[in-house]
Amino acid sequence: MRAARSGRPGAGAGPTDTARRIIRLNYGFQLLFNLLWWMPVFYAYQKAAGLSDGQIFGIQSIYYVAFCLFEIPTGLIADRIGARNCLRAGAVVMTAANLAPVVSASYTGFLVHFLAIAAGRSLTSGAASAYLYDGLRAENCDEHYLRAEGTARALGLAAKVVCWPLVGPLMSVAHSAPYVLSAAGAAGSLACVVALPRLAGSDGGEPKADGGRGAFLRDAGTALRCVASSRWLALVMVQGVAVFTLSRICQVNLFQPILLDHGIAEASHGGVMAAMTVAEAVAAARPQWLSRRLPPVAWVSVLSLALAGALAAMTFGGPWAVVVLLCLFAAATGFAYPVQRKLVNDAVPAHAPRATLLSVESIVDRAVCALAAIAVGAYLSAGRLDALLWHSALATLVLLAVFQLLLRGRAVRRGVTGREGRPTPPEGTPAGAAGRSGTERSRARRPR
Repeated sequence: MRAARSGRPGAGAGPTDTARRIIRLNYGFQLLFNLLWWMPVFYAYQKAAGLSDGQIFGIQSIYYVAFCLFEIPTGLIADRIGARNCLRAGAVVMTAANLAPVVSASYTGFLVHFLAIAAGRSLTSGAASAYLYDGLRAENCDEHYLRAEGTARALGLAAKVVCWPLVGPLMSVAHSAPYVLSAAGAAGSLACVVALPRLAGSDGGEPKADGGRGAFLRDAGTALRCVASSRWLALVMVQGVAVFTLSRICQVNLFQPILLDHGIAEASHGGVMAAMTVAEAVAAARPQWLSRRLPPVAWVSVLSLALAGALAAMTFGGPWAVVVLLCLFAAATGFAYPVQRKLVNDAVPAHAPRATLLSVESIVDRAVCALAAIAVGAYLSAGRLDALLWHSALATLVLLAVFQLLLRGRAVRRGVTGREGRPTPPEGTPAGAAGRSGTERSRARRPR
């Protein structure tokens, strides 16, 4: 007789053979798909190809806009053709995208490259998490999702720490090596997807028979109705905006300006980024280290406050203090991402278009990030880095204060909150809408 599962991470019996296969193949897919060898050198690579700064950053602006636009149809596609098939398509597109600069190292070639990258990543952004969540739920192994999501992210970060220092020597042998290796990694991720087991039902299985434009519109309408009718789902999505925006802006846009402002030479930036990546990887692999005295939704708020506090504290410290704060910032980000992703997945009602809803969350995050990037440019142009850090922290405090007011008020019908911070569904909610544990579902299926 199978041992009963407690529904808590790390508790109860281990995963089934199928669940273990899903987890391991997901590790391989996430590592290979996201291992972009060209990331540390793409700016210098494009400069060497003759592109101007205006052309380079213009392509980046087009990329972010394209990503938001592609997220709308790709989430719908994932729910219609199945998450597994959508992952296959994303891996194929990503493989071709990484080869575009090898074929044509020109403005057109790099523009096609980044547009294809946006398409490939949008095809997988919601589908990968949806497949993992539904696959483990089908095996009654829900309690392993959080650790699986965090470990996958940690392995991807660790691979970057190991591989990125090799880019320079490899380019001296073959100038296009970073792009060829990235294409090879994407092809390897396709092999992982092909090996994934087919899930029962429409989640990650075969394409739905009732396809067509009408079906896409129905899924889009269903997703919007889910967000409109579930204030809990909407609030959880909004809470995640703070984590995504702060982490993205700090680690991508403000990383070098902060270090240069504190007198840290460019030669040391790679070492600092490696230390931050290690801190984030360790935290992402161990979200279970967070105390269970607080529910996950409270932990995301606490970690968002930690991110804001670290940004504000950077205005006071010297070079070493800033490096330590950046590493703490990265660790808080590592803890927050898998917890936030599980919160959103748990809040999605049963039989709702999960991948589409995850794409909606991604659109909101990147739209806010795009607006924040404009503000960052204005602050930096005016030489007001310290003011930017303080205002970012204050904006986060205001957002979280509003969130807590809504959470504690009558705006959200949460009912009785369980140990995992999940809301008890209102009367009439379909079974499983609150993300019940495997034990609860198995008990519900047993004859009384």
